[in-house]
Amino acid sequence: MDSVRKASVALIGLALLLSRGGGCAVLGAQNGAQVEPRSLPAIRSRAEFDALARVYTDANVPLPHVLFVIDRQDGDRIYYINSKRYRFHRDFVNGTYLSLERGQEFFDNNYLKPNRRFILGTIAYQAPVGKWTFEFWEGDRITADLISLTAEKLRQTFFAPIAFKPNSTHQEREAARVGGLEIVLPSEILREQEYQPLNVARGIGRIHIIKRLDEHTDIHFNEIVVLDEVPLHLPPVAGIITSQPSTPLSHINLLAKSWGVPNAYIKNATEVLKEYDGWWVTFETKPDSYAIKRADLKQLDEYQKRLKARLDIMTPRYDLSVRRLASLSEQRARDVVAYGAKSANLGEVMRARLAGVIVPRGFTIPFFYYDQFVRENGLDEAIYELLNDQRFVHDPAYRREQLAALREKFQRGRMNDRLRAMVLARFHREFRGRGVFVRSSTNSEDLPNFNGAGLYTTVPNVRTDGQLIEAIKTVWGSVWNFEAYEARERAGIDHTKVFMAVLIQEGINADSAGVMITTDPFNEENHDAVYISAKRGLGIKVVEGQKIAEQVIYRPASDTVQVLTRSAEDSLLTFDERGGVKEVPITGDRAVLTDEMARRLARVGLALKKVFGGRDQDVEWVYMRGQLYIVQSRPYIAGRGGS
Repeated sequence: MDSVRKASVALIGLALLLSRGGGCAVLGAQNGAQVEPRSLPAIRSRAEFDALARVYTDANVPLPHVLFVIDRQDGDRIYYINSKRYRFHRDFVNGTYLSLERGQEFFDNNYLKPNRRFILGTIAYQAPVGKWTFEFWEGDRITADLISLTAEKLRQTFFAPIAFKPNSTHQEREAARVGGLEIVLPSEILREQEYQPLNVARGIGRIHIIKRLDEHTDIHFNEIVVLDEVPLHLPPVAGIITSQPSTPLSHINLLAKSWGVPNAYIKNATEVLKEYDGWWVTFETKPDSYAIKRADLKQLDEYQKRLKARLDIMTPRYDLSVRRLASLSEQRARDVVAYGAKSANLGEVMRARLAGVIVPRGFTIPFFYYDQFVRENGLDEAIYELLNDQRFVHDPAYRREQLAALREKFQRGRMNDRLRAMVLARFHREFRGRGVFVRSSTNSEDLPNFNGAGLYTTVPNVRTDGQLIEAIKTVWGSVWNFEAYEARERAGIDHTKVFMAVLIQEGINADSAGVMITTDPFNEENHDAVYISAKRGLGIKVVEGQKIAEQVIYRPASDTVQVLTRSAEDSLLTFDERGGVKEVPITGDRAVLTDEMARRLARVGLALKKVFGGRDQDVEWVYMRGQLYIVQSRPYIAGRGGS
């Protein structure tokens, strides 16, 4: 950036800072150093555009672009996003606390619904036609009214005339209803182009030609997929080729960028490349051409070595020699090989004896007994048959059905008589009819590149002998939850080396509960803060993200508690006297945490971080009658919520 541009940007930022009191668009100097903006309320020159723009194409003609968000809840306020800093719209919206919606909730509310809060778009300069355009994600069900609103807002705040580029037939139809709107079709930009490099890269994989994507189509991470249409979603793959022109700003290409795999439009690709279907190939996208050829034995050997190294890293450790039903107080973090990550970590927390903190007592059934149950009930043969059934391997819909049937076989299985007697005797001795949580604790959680969060089943408030035995089998069977299988498959984990321990732990009928992360998950620069999510009653729905919880950020340096959202819950979960949980309507004040409760939680969270060697923690906590309980502490991995 030249000196003129620096001065221009600094002045704009200073004006914003003064006018907004240091709001979202922060720009200027801190201790004499230049600070990049998060966003600007207008772009008045090409220099300002370039200051925010990201160039996300490696072709001969680069495509600089800037994301924007229009907040309809705030008077249609527009944010031109620093797109070098934020890759996706959601990152900006979360990182500036405009909204803390994530995942499916954010997707549904802001891409599918017509009455949405946020309009999420992108501006780019299309060099082949010499025009500025704005566009939306190809799966966005944007309406004519919202397109019209966007065009008017851009006209008011952008320095040059700007046309609309529809990325789907739906968007074309809606745009045609907007009077006076200039439209630039992708075909005009591409003209008669037969090849378009969307991501320049080189890869190796098996060609998989797919005429039509549906629920029966299975796609593997080692495949280079050849598609007739640009998909809205894809799992990680080795490369992407489409027969239809696409935009470099499509969601799929952003994913291809993050995966580092080749992505290109090749005219009539499904026909041109049909001779390669099923073959292992090397595929390279170049700025002006592509290269594809069958992989030779040396290349395949090198690929298999890299794959083996990847799988070796992801192979979970286990020790099936341990048969002792161990109390949490007897476990340490190193016992993960026999009792699983959740249980072993809680043992470590219990050992730390943090002031004012209780870990609810419990005992754990080690991996040995899962393996014993599988073998004694012939489930090992059923599992082997499934994993070698080609329809099971390649048909996701069939796989979901068969995994459900396998879990039912677990439920019908007979528990070893000796184990049953030991578990029930201990249950009677230690809990005397009190409700317990029967919790999963596997060896396929918190691995270096795989966290396993939220994949397995917990059964709450188990009270009778029969409920306990059935709950243990439910937790064992959850190794074969569809989501768990899919996640492990994508990570390259050997399913037959996954073992389930079962933690039987005193249930706390919470006044309030939630999760805590010892950093700010929405703003990585705010790493000294502590994020806390809370709700009244049991914390199950907080963890599952079904409704908006109360959310606060605590900043130790200034000793301040910032409320991000108040709870939107209209009910709470509490123990049912017969076992399980029941939902009760909420009345009265919706605030969950006092400032003092938030400070207390944050102090405990930072102490837990020290217990685990300074690594940020994802903590589940429970309050009951003024007492704080910790029921999980696991390493926090950015982008993952509680589990």
